[in-house]
Amino acid sequence: MPIATAVYVDGYNLYYGRIRNTSFKWIDLLRLFEIVLKDQDPASDLQHLHYFTAMALGRFATHGGASVIAQENYLRAHEHLHPRRFLKTLGKHSMDRKGVLLPVFDPGTAYDRSRRTRVWKIEEKQTDVNIALAMYRDAASGRYAQMVICSNDSDVEPVLRAIREDFPHVRLGVVTPRHPPVSGRAAGRAVSTSLDAQADWTRAHLLDVELQRALLPARVQTGKKPILKPDHWE
Repeated sequence: MPIATAVYVDGYNLYYGRIRNTSFKWIDLLRLFEIVLKDQDPASDLQHLHYFTAMALGRFATHGGASVIAQENYLRAHEHLHPRRFLKTLGKHSMDRKGVLLPVFDPGTAYDRSRRTRVWKIEEKQTDVNIALAMYRDAASGRYAQMVICSNDSDVEPVLRAIREDFPHVRLGVVTPRHPPVSGRAAGRAVSTSLDAQADWTRAHLLDVELQRALLPARVQTGKKPILKPDHWE
C-alpha cells in the first residue's frame, strides 16, 4: 500500500551542507527525494515537496544580479515541471549593519587575531517558523502517513517532537544534507542528535550518485522561452 509522503526542504541547509562547491546545484528536488524515499521504503509515494528559502540579494551575491536570476530560474523550472507537487515558501533576509568584528583576511600574510574589521551580518529569517507551521498543519490535516524533513538544524526539533506526541501515527524521517564520508576530507558537521532522536528513520548523507541521477536538463522546455541552467552553476 502506498505511503503518502510529504518532504520539507530547508533550502539554505541543503545548499550549504551538501550542494555548495559541487556540480549539483541544478538539481531536481522531487526526483532526488523520490530516489531517496524509494531506497528507504519502496512503498513511499512523494505527493508534495515544500521548499523553504529566501531570495538572493544581488548586491551581496558572488555573481551579483546573475545569482538572483539563477535562483528565480531554478524555482521556475520546478514550478513548470512539478506544478502540483512543488510548493515554495519564501522567508527574508535581515541585515545587521553594525555587524561583527572578524579577523582581516590578507592573502600571503600570517593570521593575526588582533587585526579585525567590521563585517555586516546577513541572516535568513522565518524559515524555521515556516517549516514548523507547514509540518504541524499538514500533520493535523491527516493527508500524509509520512513526513520527511531535509535539514540538519536542531531548531526544527520542537516541531518534530510535537508531531510525534500529537500525531504518533505519522512516520517521521530526517534526511541530513551532508557529504558521505571520504578519506582525506574533514567529516564536517555531525548529524543532529536532537533531530535523529525524534525520527523513525534518518539518512546521514546524500550520495553523489543520487544527486547525479536527479539533475535537471540543462534546457527545460516550457512551450515558450526555455529555462536554462545558469552558466556559473557548472
